[in-house]
Amino acid sequence: MMRVLAIDDEPLALRQLVAYIGRVPRLTLVAACHSATEAREILEREAVDALFCDINMPDLNGLDFVRQLTPSPLVVFTTAYSEYAIDGFRVDAVDYLLKPYTFDEFAVSANRLCQRHELMQAAGRSTAGDASSDEASPVIFVRADHRSVAISTSDVLHIQAMGEYLRIFLSTQQRPIMTLMSMKRIEETLPQGMFIRIHRSHIVCLAAIAEVSKGRVRLTDGTELPVGDNYRGSLHAWLEQRRAAK
Repeated sequence: MMRVLAIDDEPLALRQLVAYIGRVPRLTLVAACHSATEAREILEREAVDALFCDINMPDLNGLDFVRQLTPSPLVVFTTAYSEYAIDGFRVDAVDYLLKPYTFDEFAVSANRLCQRHELMQAAGRSTAGDASSDEASPVIFVRADHRSVAISTSDVLHIQAMGEYLRIFLSTQQRPIMTLMSMKRIEETLPQGMFIRIHRSHIVCLAAIAEVSKGRVRLTDGTELPVGDNYRGSLHAWLEQRRAAK
């Protein structure tokens, strides 16, 4: 069962959203909020798994509200403005409902939300079960090809920024996964101690580094990547730490 918040400043839209949530057995409504401020107060005292959140609200719009949440619950955005769709996926929204939407459309989004929640719970149980093993590896989720893809962080070799998109290169497949996400967001998502940023456009897995030379890093698969001036200090600090440990 998922605990959810409904957030919309329009009374009729909020009433419809609450009614739709009530028709999905796997969803439990924690509260119906008329503003992001009200929702924030609820989140301070209640455990919530997901938000159905309007974007265009007067006190604080839904996008900015979700960006401020740490950690962020799963989110389905609702709005009458289609131009917000790309911004919604930039904050890793599970789905985006364009008003006016039918119950069938809502049910599809709710199902996607429940599936993501179940995958996250399964990944959490798996990691907890292997907690005594050094090989335990967290799973992250990224949006690719209009779906949420689970990626084991132990499979990630390196990540390359290309404009507003990221290319995630894996040891388990030849083609990289392309996702709309910022480098800052992926850095916050990746587990600490497993990756290092070596350039404004490159993050590498520490375990995949085979050689470090002046201004370059070579990975175990033969890929060579540049080291940016602003990132040499942290890379050399890691190298010194590795040398001292031997």
